[in-house]
Amino acid sequence: MIVQFVQFESALTEEEAMAVAKERVPAYAATPGLVQKFYLKLAKPNHFGGFLIWESVEAMQAFAKTELARTIPSAYKVIGAPDVDIHELLFSLHQGVVYDAAAA
Repeated sequence: MIVQFVQFESALTEEEAMAVAKERVPAYAATPGLVQKFYLKLAKPNHFGGFLIWESVEAMQAFAKTELARTIPSAYKVIGAPDVDIHELLFSLHQGVVYDAAAA
């Protein structure tokens, strides 16, 4: 599996960014090869990110060619270029554990 960590600055407020993220959840849920996506609020003001787990490099690359991926910068009003790190996942400590902030 592949993990992808994306960080970006946005012209949106936290509330606006959250609304955009929630609106796009069904499209991400239907993305082939996407195992999990975590939505992140970073320490700097107006900085957000995503931590994505992919079944394969090919699935991640296929996603990059989709309309959903192409519209990320405009949907989130991204300022500048995002920082993207990609790594191979060795293993996960807990299988099937998902944190739901809304339930916390």
